[in-house]
Amino acid sequence: MEKEKKDKKENEGFTGFGEIFAQKGTKTTKPPAHEFQDLALRIIDELDIPNFKRGSVFKICKEQPKNLVLNALNDTKELCEQGEKWKYFFKVIASLKSK
Repeated sequence: MEKEKKDKKENEGFTGFGEIFAQKGTKTTKPPAHEFQDLALRIIDELDIPNFKRGSVFKICKEQPKNLVLNALNDTKELCEQGEKWKYFFKVIASLKSK
């Protein structure tokens, strides 16, 4: 009797949209739409940028040339051995922008 119930349940097929979404356990993340977004996410990850400064990183990556931002990132990695690297990154960006 129980086997018949299982067989019947398997043969029901599609029962509703809720079932499809319940079975879809994995979430897919969209890739960044623009190149500067990918660069900003990389900087945020590497320098452990806090949440309240992440928007500033995206703005810098969008408005400044990529090579300037990458130079600032490399300088930060090389020169800042201890402390909060993200603060140093913003100082380096400010000094490179003013040149």
